[in-house]
Amino acid sequence: MPAKGKHRRPKSQRFARSIAVAAAGGAVLALPLMGAADAHAATPAAAHSVTQTAAAPAAAKTYAVKGGDTLSKIADEQNVSGGWKKLYSDNRSVIGGDPSVIRPGLKLTIGQKAAAPAAKSPATATQAAATTTGSGYTLPVQGSSIGTAYKTAGAMWSSGYHTGVDFVVPTGTPLKAIAAGTVVSAGLGGAYGNEVVIQHADGKYSQYAHMSSLSVSAGQTVTEGQRIGLSGATGNVTGPHLHFEIRTTPNYGSDVDPVAYLRAHGVSL
Repeated sequence: MPAKGKHRRPKSQRFARSIAVAAAGGAVLALPLMGAADAHAATPAAAHSVTQTAAAPAAAKTYAVKGGDTLSKIADEQNVSGGWKKLYSDNRSVIGGDPSVIRPGLKLTIGQKAAAPAAKSPATATQAAATTTGSGYTLPVQGSSIGTAYKTAGAMWSSGYHTGVDFVVPTGTPLKAIAAGTVVSAGLGGAYGNEVVIQHADGKYSQYAHMSSLSVSAGQTVTEGQRIGLSGATGNVTGPHLHFEIRTTPNYGSDVDPVAYLRAHGVSL
């Protein structure tokens, strides 16, 4: 028959609920063990879930601007979140201060902000400046091919021949003043549609015809390469292009060879 009284718990059980850990100074402290539920929360699997890394962002891609492109068109085709404003914001260091001017061949970054161009060394900067302003003249439009040449004969022209040269470009392509000068006329010019005529320091006049829109007005001073409007197909045309003339007066019939004129001023065609 068992002895009466309270049963004493074996001493070994007193330590089953504690664990010895080293404390500062070499002392040993007995800390309570966690309950079963708490112990499960500290398993390696749970710890791993806390330290998982976020997925890497999608890689950016580069888009080369083509003739006729606009930021809005590119943003739509490339599904840019935020539209053309986001595309421009990300590429402002590449495009410059005017979002409506993007030249063919320009590389745009889609998906993240483009890196700012590396600073040029003094020698490189001097060379770049010489390329831009060395002769004071530039092409009226970039990234184009020449269509109808100067003096091409034909009944479609009232003079019996082509009085300028045609640059084949799609509607909306930026057009530039070939050199510094003063705008003597800007507006509708009969068969020429929307046109701009600029007088230059050497007394010659450059004419830009069939434009879809104008960015300058009569009396305004322009610089070499300044945008004067966009190409189009206004007036008597069979398709969009820039009709470009060099004249000895601001009027029709005083034309000279525009290609020879540009080449004489250091512009390659």
